[in-house]
Formats: sequence, structure tokens, C-alpha cells
Amino acid sequence: MRFSTVWLLCLALLGGACSEQAPSQKSAAIIRQPAPSTVDSSARQEVTPKVDQAITEEQDIAAFLAGMPVSTQSSLHQLTTRPAWQAFAADAEKSWRNYHQTRTTKIQQWAAAKLDSVHRASATVFYPFSGPDLLNVITLFPTSQTYVLVGLEPVGTIPPPSTLEDSTLFPAVKASLWSVLNFSFFRTNDMAVNLKSVELDGALPLLMLFAARTDQQVQSLRYVQLNADGQLLPADTTLIHKPGPKVIPGVELKLTAKNGQEKTVYYFSADLSDWKLGITKEAMLRYVRTLGPLTTYVKSATYLMHKIYFSKVRKLILENSRYILQDDSGIAMKYFPPNKWQFTYYGTYRHPINLFSKFYQPELTAAYQDSTRKPQPLPFGTGYNWRQNDSNLLLARRRDAPAS
Repeated sequence: MRFSTVWLLCLALLGGACSEQAPSQKSAAIIRQPAPSTVDSSARQEVTPKVDQAITEEQDIAAFLAGMPVSTQSSLHQLTTRPAWQAFAADAEKSWRNYHQTRTTKIQQWAAAKLDSVHRASATVFYPFSGPDLLNVITLFPTSQTYVLVGLEPVGTIPPPSTLEDSTLFPAVKASLWSVLNFSFFRTNDMAVNLKSVELDGALPLLMLFAARTDQQVQSLRYVQLNADGQLLPADTTLIHKPGPKVIPGVELKLTAKNGQEKTVYYFSADLSDWKLGITKEAMLRYVRTLGPLTTYVKSATYLMHKIYFSKVRKLILENSRYILQDDSGIAMKYFPPNKWQFTYYGTYRHPINLFSKFYQPELTAAYQDSTRKPQPLPFGTGYNWRQNDSNLLLARRRDAPAS
């Protein structure tokens, strides 16, 4: 049974963090019209609206995609009375309840106990090779103010009404979330196929969904781009759909947490290999350097920074991070100058899954077998070795001040 599961994962990971989706040409317009409710509340099953009447249109769309209540003024409100959405919402609620009980609570408790000093120093978190995984980074770093995510997936746009009215949206969203809710990482190829099939054209819809499911209110969003100097500039949907090879497109989301804390999330669609960074004049790296000392988080990164042709982003992280929290798919131990970093090991390290077996690190095996500084427990699974007793995280703390 274990063999078949691992083999399934290996096949799923062939797309990894490196696959791309073709952009959609659909309009990203938001249509909002007052629509009084004419449906008895008993028809809504478990989904009973208890929401602020001043919610933004973006938040209503995020909630709708997440299978959560929308405001009664929203044009989406009547769509939530349809049987297809009701079934989707009930199933989503069950899946997320299980996810929070088995993963979120454990991650939050661990992060509060083990990352307290990291949280205080982590106003900005950099998450390269992330895809749309706002879920894990905001759970691990709930008090941060800014999150900068970078992936190959297109930015995408706000789903148009025609997509939101299409009942095939719901199984596509469910299928796209299946692996991240069960294994903690995206099966990128499946996500691309499922979302494209209903004209969800990139990462943005899932970013919005994850914001809603982590108790963040979406206050606003805007499309952005980076120029050659790494400056953040506004962008329009035309550029987002067809950015061109030298453009770094992105989106900025303004969120408000349950406790009232304001947050900003950036997602950029960018290839971080040395060659592609050269084409864009290292705009992505120039931008990250303006953010000041960082906390960097890396998970399920297909061991890209083990390779020589990801040297530029690896160097950026090592020079500009106060802390690095990563699984073994992040920066290889051989690249950390030991006199500059202090390490704390969590969980278990044996070897990568078969697909990535060539990235085995003897240095990590030695560290995890050190009887004088034994690794600390990790009470949840993460990364490609997703089972709790097989997973690992490394917290690297810089001894001196990082570059600014």
C-alpha cells in the first residue's frame, strides 16, 4: 500500500512547481447588484449567512469559491441557494473542518511555541516556489504584515459571472484543492487542467479562497507588475493575460485578519532560474531586496535551489534573510556557511521520495542523528514526505545582520 501511494505521488509531482497554465481571455469584471433574498433559510442547509453587510465584492467572491456564506446584497447570494452550490458548500465545510482539526490546529500550536521569536522578526515573509499556497504560509506566520509569493502559475483574474454561474466550477475547485488539503502541496498539473476547464485562469482565485478559509477579509485587490528596476507599478488585465517574456506580472491583495490586523499579499508569476532572471534583468530579485531583512519559507520546491542554475535566488535568500524555515527541498545544507547560521532541526529526515532520490543529503542525515543536539518533534506532516513521522523542517537563524 505504501508503495502504491508513493508511486502515485511520484507521477503527480512530475509537473512539480515548474508547470504553467495557458492564460484565459475572459473578462475579469465584477458585477454586483442588490438582490433581496426570496428563498427560505431552511433551503440553505448548513450554510447560514452570518456576515457583515459592508463586505467587499472581492470578499464575496472569495467566500463563494470557498463554499462560505456571502452577503445578502451580493449578486452571488441567489447562486448560493442553488443545489449545486449547497452541495459544494456542505462538502467543503466537511473537508475544511477535518483539515483544521488534523493540521491547522497542530501547525498553529507548534508555530506559537517554536516560532515566537521568528514571528516578532518577520514583518515580511518571502515564499518562493509557492504557487498559490497562501494557506500554509499564513498559518505558520499569522502575525506577519506582508507575504510575497512567487510561482510559475499565471496570476489569473477575478472569475467573471459566467464562471461563477457554471456548476462545473465546484468539482474543479474541489479537485484542485485535494492534494494540498491531504498532502500539504499542490499537484500542479492537475490544478492547471481543472482550473483551466472552467476558465479560472491562474493563482488569484485560489489565493482568494485561501484568504477566506484562513479568516481573512479581502478588502481590495489590484493587478501590478515589476519594471526592470524592481519597482512595483500598476497593471491592467491585458498585461496580466499576456505579460510577455520580460514582464513580471503580479497581484496585490489587501486583507484584514480576524483580530483587525491589516495584511498585504503579493503574488508574482516569475521563473526564478538564473537564465530567466537574466531575461527580466533580475527584476524579481531587485524587488525582494527592497523589502529589507526577510523571513524566507520554502516547502515542496522540487529541490530547485539544490541546482547550480538557481544560484541567484539562493544567494538572495542567504544574504537577505534573518530566518529561513524550510523542508529538505529548499536550500541544500552545503550552501549554508556554518559560521553564519544556527540550525534547529524538527521532525525526521531519512531520504527524499524516489522521484527526488538524487537530492539525498548526507549532511542532514548526520545532523538528524546527532545525539548531542537531537532534533525536536514535528507534530504535523509537510512537504513531499507528507506523513507526520516522515516530515522535516529546518529553522536556520542568521548569526549576524543580513544585507539590507
